[in-house]
Amino acid sequence: MLNRILAVGRNDDGLFYNAVDPKNGTVKWEGTADNFGYTLNGFYTVFQIDSVEAYKEATIKALAVLDQKYRNYDWERGSSDGYADAIEGALNLYAREPLSSTRDWIESEIQVMWSLQDSSHRKNAQKWKGSGIIEGWHGDGNFARTTIMYCLWKSQGATIQPWRSDIKLGAVDSDDGIILSIKADEDWQGILKFDAPRHHIIMQMPVDWPRINQFPEWFTVNANDAYEVKDLTNGSSTNYKGKQLLEGIELALKKYVIHPIKVSPIGK
Repeated sequence: MLNRILAVGRNDDGLFYNAVDPKNGTVKWEGTADNFGYTLNGFYTVFQIDSVEAYKEATIKALAVLDQKYRNYDWERGSSDGYADAIEGALNLYAREPLSSTRDWIESEIQVMWSLQDSSHRKNAQKWKGSGIIEGWHGDGNFARTTIMYCLWKSQGATIQPWRSDIKLGAVDSDDGIILSIKADEDWQGILKFDAPRHHIIMQMPVDWPRINQFPEWFTVNANDAYEVKDLTNGSSTNYKGKQLLEGIELALKKYVIHPIKVSPIGK
């Protein structure tokens, strides 16, 4: 079945048509499907299981063309839902195949999606003006979920509690862990928490396979491992068990002061 889909279900760029007749190979709807990434989840999962290189190659082909040919693409006749599905699918696969051009496309298209909230061209624009509502239907949930997914990528899965809108938290991966940058407009005190390998501890699965609506795992912490948390401003460091990082470590922020922190596994 997967081979047949690759044979008759894709355009020249490696993205899927909206609809085909798999029996005779006729394209029933030539539009490009916004959920191409979620369709490719199945292919990539089979690649993980059976090492079918053609399925990995199909995934990479689709991801590689996005920045070159699909910026500002009208996925669903102006609806933010199309952008949400396209970005989510690409981000989910980017977590497995981190192509720089895919990253650039995601960065570009998230801005397009966000702009639709205040766009005069979106559905029911005047009705929802200034309300924060996107289009007034259940697809607005996709807008929110995609935004959360993007933000968790930008924090590498780290979060703060209690949350406050003036706090800016970002993170990038490094050779031996991640580097975080945290800043607040007013003094703040709370905890900094890290992500866990959810596919294992929650889903009880041995591999983190790509799946629809997944929040990808970026920097994950194992409860029984040891980690160094280093303040890059003064060079001080503290060692923690992973369990402590998962529960949250105490953090105090001074207003307008950037707090750079490096977190690294010990003995890895």
